[in-house]
Amino acid sequence: MTTADIPTARPGSRPSAVTARDLSRATATRRRSANRLKLWAGSVCTALVVLPIVLAQLLPLPDANDQDLSSRRLPPLTDGHLFGTDQLGRDLLSRVLHGGQVSLTVGLLAVAVSGLIGIAAGSAAGYFGGWPDAVVSRILEAQLALPLLMMLLLVVALFGSSVTVITAVIAVAQWPEVARLTRSLVLVEREKPYVAAARVLGLRRLTILARHVVPNVVRPVSLVVLLLLAQAVLLESALSYLGAGPERPFATWGRIISDGQDYLTTSWWLITLPGLVIALLVVGVNLLGDALRDGGGRASRTKAAKAEGGMA
Repeated sequence: MTTADIPTARPGSRPSAVTARDLSRATATRRRSANRLKLWAGSVCTALVVLPIVLAQLLPLPDANDQDLSSRRLPPLTDGHLFGTDQLGRDLLSRVLHGGQVSLTVGLLAVAVSGLIGIAAGSAAGYFGGWPDAVVSRILEAQLALPLLMMLLLVVALFGSSVTVITAVIAVAQWPEVARLTRSLVLVEREKPYVAAARVLGLRRLTILARHVVPNVVRPVSLVVLLLLAQAVLLESALSYLGAGPERPFATWGRIISDGQDYLTTSWWLITLPGLVIALLVVGVNLLGDALRDGGGRASRTKAAKAEGGMA
């Protein structure tokens, strides 16, 4: 509600007691302003990290693996090295950006795979019920009962630490969250009148699920998948830090921090700057996802209220 929405007093009637100042102090107005701030801040933080990573091949940067032992551990802003150099004289900014390409690729592929698995399993469990629901629910409970990081390390130790294995491991670790949300949303959707109307028209259950139910739950689920991107990047960084990430010569954020931890007291930038990049991306994605989720929920409530008003 804005100032233009304030009802004007008709001739001979009592003027409205609602002022623009009252509207600016309203809870809904404050929430809307906070949501816009989160959307703006999240977009800026995410763009500051993602854009340089995407354009890393076009930027005038040294090769991420070029070593110069005479320029070891140069501090930031020295000899054209914006982030300084590491213990082998390699440009730290170049390594952070190229390592970000690996981390973001693994994160994006992992959330895409986990999203597809979670939507498929959660939709089947929520719509069909019976044994599909029982099987999916038991698998979810069993996986959620396992310690996540230990399970990831065990799988990597058994099958190797290639990019494909890391992506698959993170996807398997994240699909339960998507499946649980999808199942709960499908349980609500399947009781709505349009599903009953589709059944009356003779559509098969699988057709109703694929063409009508799933499209109505994809948007809220996709916002949760976006939030899982930050978790996927953190998981990949944690595995790389522990030595279970993608094998060399891939430069990943976790390995960059692991290689520089021995020089923390003398070369703080080797850990601090890559850590700040990771934190900036995680905070940006979380703020962006929260803003989109709050905005989508508010839009849905407004649409429902208008529909109820029209019916009345």
